[in-house]
Amino acid sequence: MSRRPAREPPGTRGAPERSVVRSTRRVRCGGMTGESTPMRRRRLGVMGGTFDPIHHGHLVAASEVASAFHLDEVIFVPTGQPWQKTGRRSVSAAEDRYLMTVIATAENPQFSVSRIDIDRSGPTYTVDTLRELRGLNPDADLFFITGADALAQILSWQDAEELFALAHFIGCTRPGHTLTDPGLPVGGVSLVEVPALAISSTDCRMRVAKGQPIWYLVPDGVVRYIDKRALYLDAG
Repeated sequence: MSRRPAREPPGTRGAPERSVVRSTRRVRCGGMTGESTPMRRRRLGVMGGTFDPIHHGHLVAASEVASAFHLDEVIFVPTGQPWQKTGRRSVSAAEDRYLMTVIATAENPQFSVSRIDIDRSGPTYTVDTLRELRGLNPDADLFFITGADALAQILSWQDAEELFALAHFIGCTRPGHTLTDPGLPVGGVSLVEVPALAISSTDCRMRVAKGQPIWYLVPDGVVRYIDKRALYLDAG
């Protein structure tokens, strides 16, 4: 049995089809001028690292910075081939580190994980990460989150002079730390105190190698992933 065609609303038969355009601009309702208020630029945190493994210190740092700087989102970017660790200890497979980061951040809707460094060939340089994220998010301001100790080395990074044009740098530190490193641009760097920074990935790896627990140092799902994949057994 054929279906009856849906009835058209009164007054629409024969009317030309209308296209609907949804504006992303907020319109000021308080006046009669018809002017619109520009939308606020998005504020994106970028947390790069090897995350080998990711732990609660990383997560607390990202959360503290997001609150202090009113970030809309924090993008975790696991390093592909860390140039600073070349010739030193071997780093776990990029896919393992990526999946651990996904597991650790899954419960927080403000967190996301990007594969851009993992999928890019060659050594990972922060400037390449920020260039790519800038291209993908031209309407956003970037805030690069790192450890305060890394800020002392930032001037030795690849294309360091361009870094501060791409993002504002935020160093996470323990309470009481002051930034005294010369050469860093005034207004281009900030510090955020994060008490949970006593946790380190190195300590987590060593504990696994010694058969010691890492529960409550890293997210539960990451503990299970490390056990399932037998990671860090030879870290000692």
